[in-house]
Amino acid sequence: MTDTTSSLEATLRADLRSAMKDKDQLRTSTLRMMLAAIKTEEVAGKEARELSDDEVVKVLARESKKRGEAAEVYTENGRGELAAKEHAEARIIDEYLPTPLTDAELVDVVDTAIGRVADELGARPGPKNMGQVMKVATAIAAGKADGKRLSAAVRSRL
Repeated sequence: MTDTTSSLEATLRADLRSAMKDKDQLRTSTLRMMLAAIKTEEVAGKEARELSDDEVVKVLARESKKRGEAAEVYTENGRGELAAKEHAEARIIDEYLPTPLTDAELVDVVDTAIGRVADELGARPGPKNMGQVMKVATAIAAGKADGKRLSAAVRSRL
């Protein structure tokens, strides 16, 4: 492990060791999957790189979302035991993600983003400036709100 490893990744590795000692198979397999997803992201692209904590959070959020979507598909197809496993994995992943923003906090983030874009434009942004507002709002939210929820909030405030 290099000294540039993110602190979140180091926490995951330590928790994996603990889960293995405790013989907790679900936690062990989920942590291994999370670390594999991080490693895959590190080697994706033209050259390998270390991920920052923010990038690790994005990878984990993507993995959690995949588990939720898979659970829905399993439930629709009458595979409750597989859906339960996916939900359990998602709960473990969510332990490592930042606490999601409340609706009030989300509105504050969107209003701040609109204010910043308004300062840049010299006028209040409209629906055609949604991309600019989303870019600023995504940076402010820093992984604490998924894109779908953020987009809906921006759309309703513009």
